[in-house]
Amino acid sequence: MLSRLFSSQKDIDKQKALETLIMHSSPRLEYFFLMFLSILMATFGLILNSSAVIIGSMLIAPVLFPILGIGMGVILSDGKLIGRSFYTLLKSILIAIGFATLTALFLMTNTGINGSEILERASPSLIHAAIAIVAGLAASFALTKPNLSVALPGVAVSVALVPPLAVTGIGIAKWNWPLIAGSFGMFTVNALGILFASMLVFSVSNFYVKRGAAERAIEKEDKEIKREEKDAEKVAAKVAENISGK
Repeated sequence: MLSRLFSSQKDIDKQKALETLIMHSSPRLEYFFLMFLSILMATFGLILNSSAVIIGSMLIAPVLFPILGIGMGVILSDGKLIGRSFYTLLKSILIAIGFATLTALFLMTNTGINGSEILERASPSLIHAAIAIVAGLAASFALTKPNLSVALPGVAVSVALVPPLAVTGIGIAKWNWPLIAGSFGMFTVNALGILFASMLVFSVSNFYVKRGAAERAIEKEDKEIKREEKDAEKVAAKVAENISGK
């Protein structure tokens, strides 16, 4: 039964899943803009001790995809996919921690670290690892089934990725080493749990036969990124020319 569940994907569904994963894990401007917005919202929610705002930040955070991209790259033995997904993830982490730190420095000048939402994300445990693995299984499986893609936002909420990074930034702003270590440890536990689970699902689903399709999708995305960069350079040059002309 389980073998039929994971091996019943059509080739066209696998192709679509690969293209979707590569598109959403690419280091594009819109990806990092969403990352910026999600970390700001998460930091605001943590400062206000508002679970509703924190949940909103997790819904718009795109950081789940590069983790899945690394898992797919490992299964496909595709170094390029692993490298670009890891680059996107690493830059996401730096952006998240950096802006969370700046936000906390400006907004928490006279505020202590007493909120329950902050403290809850500084103590990783085996339960958090188990949740991350289950979420990783759900996210990977939903990605391979186009009709289940609506489940991905729920998965993003179930496993905390952005809030712990925001807490790490708050810990840096307050120079609280236990908070920094605990929150980044929670992010690491969650990311590794998702990575392990995604590798399991992609392996059982026989995605390793789609390496050629992944390489073509990556090449297509890289061309699109280069085109967007050129367009941005042209716009910047035109703006600079208009300013200098005035």
